[in-house]
Formats: sequence, C-alpha cells, structure tokens
Amino acid sequence: MEKKREQRTAEIQDLIRQVLLRDWNPIGVNNDPELADEYDSYIAPVYRILVGIRSEDDLIEILYRGERDQIGMACESPEQLCPVAQKLLALDVRL
Repeated sequence: MEKKREQRTAEIQDLIRQVLLRDWNPIGVNNDPELADEYDSYIAPVYRILVGIRSEDDLIEILYRGERDQIGMACESPEQLCPVAQKLLALDVRL
C-alpha cells in the first residue's frame, strides 16, 4: 500500500512539473531535458494549494511572485498566469 502511495506521489509531482515546464516556463528551459527539474521548488507550494484551498488567485500569486522575486523576470500582469493556474487546478492530485 505504501508503495502505491509513493508511486502516486511521484506521478502528481510529475504532473505539476510538466505544467510548470510546458505552460509556465518563465526562463525557457522546457527544451532542455537536463533542466527538467528547474521549477521543482514550486511543486510543493503548488501542491499545498491544490489539495487545500484550491485558489486560482493563490496559484497566480505564487507563480508571479516566483517570477518577480526569485527569477527576476515577471510577466506584465499576474492575470497572464490564469491559464497556467487553471491547468494546475484541472490536475487530479488525489493520493
């Protein structure tokens, strides 16, 4: 049973990773397999939102803040991140 839970946890992490790489990707690393883990530090905070309050606004805020404060290159408006937040909210994150 524990093995299935670990496997499902890894699947959920990968689902979130793929959305971040494919749809968010503020520094353009999605074509380099060696950098596939570039946004992994965002997986846990995104997951907590997805299993908790499921707030589109909170997802947008964490991604925008990451772009602005950690990456140093934010999009013009946080609203531009709505499609990414919606894709994240559409993921099945149930263990």
